[in-house]
Amino acid sequence: MSALRRWLAVGTAQRWLAGASVLFALAMIAGLVAVVVETAGAFFWPRPLVEFSLADRAKVLGEVWGEEPDPGTPGGRRLRVKVGNRDLGGADFRWLREAEIRSRRTPADAWLLERREYGNFHGFPRRLKLGTEALDAVAPEFPAALARALADAQRLAGEERALLRAVDGAHRDVARLQLLVAAARRRGGDASGLEAQLTRAEEDERRATAPLLERLGGIRAQRRDATLAMTTADGRDRTIPLAGIVRAVAVNTLTTRQKLGLYLSRWWEFVASEPRESNTEGGIFPAIFGTALMVLLMTVAVVPLGVVTALYLNEVAREGAFTAAVRLALANLAGVPSIVFGAFGLAFFVYNVGSGIDRLFFSDVLPTPTFGTGGIIWAALTLALLTLPVVVVATEEGLQSVPQAVRDGARALGATRWQTLRRVVLPYAAPGILTGAILAVARGAGEVAPLMLTGVVKLAPRLPFDSQPPFLHLERKFMHLGFHIYDVGFQSPNVEAAKPMVYATVLVLLVLVVALNLAAVLLRSRLRRRLRGAAV
Repeated sequence: MSALRRWLAVGTAQRWLAGASVLFALAMIAGLVAVVVETAGAFFWPRPLVEFSLADRAKVLGEVWGEEPDPGTPGGRRLRVKVGNRDLGGADFRWLREAEIRSRRTPADAWLLERREYGNFHGFPRRLKLGTEALDAVAPEFPAALARALADAQRLAGEERALLRAVDGAHRDVARLQLLVAAARRRGGDASGLEAQLTRAEEDERRATAPLLERLGGIRAQRRDATLAMTTADGRDRTIPLAGIVRAVAVNTLTTRQKLGLYLSRWWEFVASEPRESNTEGGIFPAIFGTALMVLLMTVAVVPLGVVTALYLNEVAREGAFTAAVRLALANLAGVPSIVFGAFGLAFFVYNVGSGIDRLFFSDVLPTPTFGTGGIIWAALTLALLTLPVVVVATEEGLQSVPQAVRDGARALGATRWQTLRRVVLPYAAPGILTGAILAVARGAGEVAPLMLTGVVKLAPRLPFDSQPPFLHLERKFMHLGFHIYDVGFQSPNVEAAKPMVYATVLVLLVLVVALNLAAVLLRSRLRRRLRGAAV
């Protein structure tokens, strides 16, 4: 008993408990990352297409995505097969009992088509048709011809998007004048001058867009005449426009190097392109961009406000009832649920501040809101209030770590109070300030509930930053990785097919948060080294 008391008295038990707690936390984090990386990484690796012959003489062609015990057959197993062809069968996946499988093979002539709509298509190519020319799939030059045709289709699709942007740009002045005319009519004012401007703008638009629309019609006709005839495993024929195909791959004949290239190209498409098929396929670039821009705007808003608040509380104000009330308010803010901040942001920023801006600067287009609706600026300011206590507390700790002798030395050398704060205290406290910014970024990047009320959307037609003046459009709605995870995981019409997309998006969000935090940590370490060298 005395040995146990001595063991507890010297702190050995406490050290072992602390070490075990740290190891347990690290194991949980490592397990989470491992599950996410394994599921997300395997999602993009090409799987072979297997053709199953069933007991009822039906044939099924698809990718095997898993195996588990069959609940309907004691001791039996069943396979989860991604059959694709959603436009024909209505579902992406199908369960196959091993008891009903008579044979299986991996046909070399089976192709996987990744489409813009209806998901993947699994089948056997029969004929490539380009205008009046046709090429059978048995021809040796068929794979190369199909690759060239798909490249041409992608080029035409890019040209079509450029033409549509040009047409949209030509219509911008007309749309603005239409809003002004409608607003003038609602107010009962004289709109004749605006109507004359609108007539001239519409004429200019017709002249500018006539050649664009003609070229657009030619491109669409050319894309419409390029098709690929396919046959499913059960003998049904399907003609697929090349314009609707993202990628065509004979997966069963790929070498390891080709599989790796396809794997990397799928990852690049995921992080660099726009989503499609209700966000269950395609990429997440708008969500990545929206998350990074929102975090940047939030940091720009919260760090100066938090630093000024901490400077006032720690360096200027005397301890009293007012400072105690401010500290109590900050402590309470840290415990308020995030959805409450979202409701506040909607009521204050959107309905009051945004509507006031519209009345002052955009009254001509009312009641169509400009800033009086959800936007990235209001989401960033809402998250700035959410993370303000974190920045204030971290900055105060940094200010309190500055030795009083440093302040006294600066004042003794003739520096004013402001010069002491700006040139001595703040540089010394910079690591603490950056610590607060790191914590704010980590929390702000993962919050979703406030954003649902202040500007995030399922699919944003335009990015908040583009080549159109004023380039940074703070009033626009945006996509966010956290909300994208929620939307794909719980609101998707095709949950089974979208499940791996959830893990892939989680992995990207983790990488983005780590990258933002790592940049701040490196900057903090650099400041600490500089201060250490200055002290020497």
